[in-house]
Amino acid sequence: MSTEPAAGQFPHRLIATDLDGTLLRSDDTVSQRTRDVLAAATAAGAVHIVVTGRAVPWTRHILDDLGYDGLAVCGQGAQVYHAGEHRLLTSVTLDRQLAGVALAKIEAEVGPLHLAASRGGLDGEVLVGQGYALRGALQSIPLTDASELWSAPLNKIFIQHPELSDDALAEAARRAAGGFVTVAVAGAGIVELLPLGLSKATGLSLAARRLGLKAADTIAFGDMPNDIPMFAWSAHGVAMANAHEELKSVADDITASNDADGIATTLEPLLP
Repeated sequence: MSTEPAAGQFPHRLIATDLDGTLLRSDDTVSQRTRDVLAAATAAGAVHIVVTGRAVPWTRHILDDLGYDGLAVCGQGAQVYHAGEHRLLTSVTLDRQLAGVALAKIEAEVGPLHLAASRGGLDGEVLVGQGYALRGALQSIPLTDASELWSAPLNKIFIQHPELSDDALAEAARRAAGGFVTVAVAGAGIVELLPLGLSKATGLSLAARRLGLKAADTIAFGDMPNDIPMFAWSAHGVAMANAHEELKSVADDITASNDADGIATTLEPLLP
């Protein structure tokens, strides 16, 4: 059977887009142009899946604003979320004992860290410890008692260092604790400790399988090193102009920035 798209269909059956720095502009909105292009692509037979490092509580309001009712991959691949039904289909949590060992090993390597953590579930809070610089106006609660970090299941732990850059901190964390957790750089000031082996590709492959779609059907858009596994899994990876150089180095194409409608720039010529 031919796998070529039928006449009038979009050439990629699955469009996977990161959120921050990719689908979202710097003001955390999605342009009307990009909304229109994605609507036209889905009308032509494609499926759009948001694939984000944000856990569901930090993603749900964006999906609702977009009128998005399909599957989304959240929490760096830990959660497959049905936006239309507002329910989790899959959820992976961090082994807290391994995470504690990993943190101790990293701090032995680089010194004290500033910490935050994302709890599991549809309504899991984000705990922010003293000294941790949270980006944007996302909802969180203060972490005043260190023992509270371990009191409930976690999707991930965020780490910051008072002196090291994100890339240097991530490199040191992998060196010290790469056998216990996955370390991902997800944005400016966002270095994450995840369940070992977890990535955006993990969640995207699960979501695609539920839809009867494959890696060969997929075009993916992203901007940070945490998108590298998603690019490796997808047939075609497109980095934004504002992307991290590490992601650009493995991308099949580079498009315009998130603020210049890079997703739309790439998809418009492909519309039937």
